[in-house]
Amino acid sequence: MKRRMLCLLAIAALMSAPAFTACDDDDDDKSPIPPSETHSEENLSGVIRGQKTLDAGTRYYISGTVVVEEGGELVIPAGMTIRARKGFANYILVAQGGKIRAEGTASQPIVFTADTDDATPGYWGGIILNGRAPISGASQTGNIGATEINNDYKYGGDDPADNSGVLRYVEIDYSGARSSADIEHNGLTLNGVGNSTIIENIFIKEGADDGVEFFGGSVNVKNLLVVNCEDDMCDFTQGYCGTLSNCYGVWEQQFTSDESDPRGVEADGNLDGDGPDHNHQSDFRIENMTIVNNSSLAEMQDAMKIRRGAKATITNALVMGSGHVIDLIDFTDKKGNGNSASSVSVTNRLSESLSGEKINGDGQVSKSDSNTGADQNLFTWCHYKF
Repeated sequence: MKRRMLCLLAIAALMSAPAFTACDDDDDDKSPIPPSETHSEENLSGVIRGQKTLDAGTRYYISGTVVVEEGGELVIPAGMTIRARKGFANYILVAQGGKIRAEGTASQPIVFTADTDDATPGYWGGIILNGRAPISGASQTGNIGATEINNDYKYGGDDPADNSGVLRYVEIDYSGARSSADIEHNGLTLNGVGNSTIIENIFIKEGADDGVEFFGGSVNVKNLLVVNCEDDMCDFTQGYCGTLSNCYGVWEQQFTSDESDPRGVEADGNLDGDGPDHNHQSDFRIENMTIVNNSSLAEMQDAMKIRRGAKATITNALVMGSGHVIDLIDFTDKKGNGNSASSVSVTNRLSESLSGEKINGDGQVSKSDSNTGADQNLFTWCHYKF
């Protein structure tokens, strides 16, 4: 009886309500009604051993260490935003034999960011790939390294064509958390990653430590934009032997850093300069690079530092900006100078007449007035205002 009475009251209310009328053509407010929030939420943490494909209808939070073990694969559809909780232990690590498949598009990039709008650099740990490509070491082949933030996970080996998956049209924000001076995350850490891995169209911004650090390996990276990362824009060490092409690094006007020697490029032949006699020292290429310091608050130590046995071949490099750079190129270091066969073609357009003119040590440097650096048009998908 109570249910019947409620139904009768509801019908009566509907009959007495005014009818809906269509909007006039000249109605000023034509904006659509925003859809209701329908996303479910899921925390990402723990071990992935099979294939895990994220659901585009779910909002994911990195809330601990995510490890993609050997044989596992993490698949992230285009257009997704993955948010990270605050903390050093919140990161994604793809172990040897595991894969990540994050294939965004120019119109639907994949974004890894903080779970708050007021995050600062180092909010979470970033992304780490471990492969089986060669690294420097005492042996002729098969040298093995230990992941800086977790020594239980190894990298390196003897397979230059190893495949750790795909990162394409990916943005990484506010990562690079730090535990100590010797245990740090970067925006993107590539440990012994092989050249069958695809890494292209990457945007890293507001990170602690380095934008990208290569620990050995042979992976090729192209179309990389690094904005306001506190240490080096790009760091190469432990026998890296690949090619970085079309790379743009920038410090904006209000950028600050607590690092003692931040650089555009930092290159070591071996790990931390502790293996000057090791086999398989770094021998890599950079093609089409722009390094910009516009900061009025941070001084760049070197635009490029090539040291400790590293051999670098850098073509079409452009250094510019209104900020101060101490040395344009430095091949020297107390733990060993860079390989004298290194060659750099560079144009210096820093606005300060005495900024960044110095070239220290032995290397083949050709100063040009016509280098164009990276092609900004390849970064339109980032919507960054150069």
